Amino acid sequence: MSKLYIITGPAGVGKSTVSYSLANSLKKSVLLEGDDIYHQVIGGYVPAWKEQNHLDVFWKVCIKTIEIYLETGYDVIFNYIIMKEKFYELQKIFKNFETKFIVLLVNEETILKRDQERPEDCQMKERCIILLNKFVAENYPSNYILYTDQLSIQDVTKQIISEKRFSIKEK
Repeated sequence: MSKLYIITGPAGVGKSTVSYSLANSLKKSVLLEGDDIYHQVIGGYVPAWKEQNHLDVFWKVCIKTIEIYLETGYDVIFNYIIMKEKFYELQKIFKNFETKFIVLLVNEETILKRDQERPEDCQMKERCIILLNKFVAENYPSNYILYTDQLSIQDVTKQIISEKRFSIKEK
């Protein structure tokens, strides 16, 4: 049966790097980068954190795309900044699929260092810290949280694949 891996966390935490590693470690997988899907809109583009954004359309596209891949036998790795309210929606939508939900977190020093390693036009600077604090304040159940400060990408990937604590069930 196909699996869905939802990887989230603040900007600069390593979602893309971890997702790519995870997708490469699975036999039949698809990597859906939420940012890439969101940025498909060109005319009328509005940043996701601003009013009159196109998040409603974005989520419809993501959900349908994920469903199609899962129904045709692919494991799907989807990453995006997902707050708790949306997590509960996704949990209900994908209740018939085996799903793992992982919130990647690091300390402030690490997230700023990782952000500085990005190209200048991709750096989020203080927004990384704002999002980090927002994720911590969301108070996700601890079983979904994975601190990656001291872990290699390979260790993170192995934990995501092997640990049952990331599995979600509709409650």
